[in-house]
Amino acid sequence: MLHLSWITLASWGVCVLTQLAQGAVRAPDVSFRNEVQNSIQRGLNWLGTQQNSNGWWSTADHPALTALVLSAFQGEPSGRYQVPTEAMLRGYEFIAQSAKPDGGIYVRDLPSYNTSLAILALLGSPSPRNESLIRNARQYLIGLQADRGEPRKLDTPFDGGIGYGGSQRDPDMNNTWTALQALHHSRRWMADQGKAMGKDLNWNAAVHFLESCQNLPERNTQAWVSREHRDRGGFVYHPGRSMAGGETNATTGRVSLRSYGTISYAGLLSYIYADLAKDDPRVTAVRDWLSAHYTLEENPGMGQQGYYYYLHLLAKGLSAAGINEMPLAGGRIADWRRDLAVRLMELQSREGSWANSNVRWWEKDPVLSTSYALLALEIAWRGL
Repeated sequence: MLHLSWITLASWGVCVLTQLAQGAVRAPDVSFRNEVQNSIQRGLNWLGTQQNSNGWWSTADHPALTALVLSAFQGEPSGRYQVPTEAMLRGYEFIAQSAKPDGGIYVRDLPSYNTSLAILALLGSPSPRNESLIRNARQYLIGLQADRGEPRKLDTPFDGGIGYGGSQRDPDMNNTWTALQALHHSRRWMADQGKAMGKDLNWNAAVHFLESCQNLPERNTQAWVSREHRDRGGFVYHPGRSMAGGETNATTGRVSLRSYGTISYAGLLSYIYADLAKDDPRVTAVRDWLSAHYTLEENPGMGQQGYYYYLHLLAKGLSAAGINEMPLAGGRIADWRRDLAVRLMELQSREGSWANSNVRWWEKDPVLSTSYALLALEIAWRGL
């Protein structure tokens, strides 16, 4: 089994080695790091009070929530949870018991989403049976990759993507990036173990789907693609649909879909997992969009909807891309790690939890929002 600190770095996109190679790591601000670590521990202490006696957090219907909590414990900066607690072991056991004969790790609904996050949590578990669980879960996700037109040809915009699975088969950016993350890190884990991986994802097809969701007219010629500069480079939920809506041209009736924050960070991360070069035009375009729309006050294009998920993906995306300071308009620079940490500490409740007053995407559930906040803080802490 790999050392847990490596698993944490790989699973949550902390590019410390990249930063060292670039000479970009600065002297730590010990006092501020201690404040952030205290905030993290308060959040973990609160999560520790929320576990059901059967091992799950928040709901038994979605192992993904338990997986997010476990990943937050794994990422605690001091390493005190590298040896799992009894509570963590019960959580791992709950996830293992959710494995299905088809290889997926879910109860009923959202099988792809649950399986992807379960894989990430299991990468940090010491149980020897995890190899088979992870291997089978990988093959389950790979089997969900869409090929809608002529077999083995990328002849529809949806080819290469992954959806929720089950009855919800339309591929979308959120499930695709979540699956790519799990497949990328589990592939590295298996390679380090010297284990054969078997069939892998068609990564070229996955990139085809990604660019089919990007507002980049020179690469994506679908009718919905926006030609507005404010949307250029960002992403939509899936071909023909954006959670941020669209705008109709009063003269032509043409509908252009708007880019938005969470899914654009998902696009950046997906390109990184697919090993696109940092100077690839598709990568530079989404980085430019994220720079132009950088904020810690809202999920750009969505307001407070999915806000904590947005902060989680911002931390993960900027860290994975090796962006230590965010370039802004007018030559300004944002120290995103420090600003993010301050913002999250301001929003933390007296009890140590976080919750969104907006109910969209389950973020009113403090277990979910607290997990997102902690994962973001843990990433930020490593670069402070």
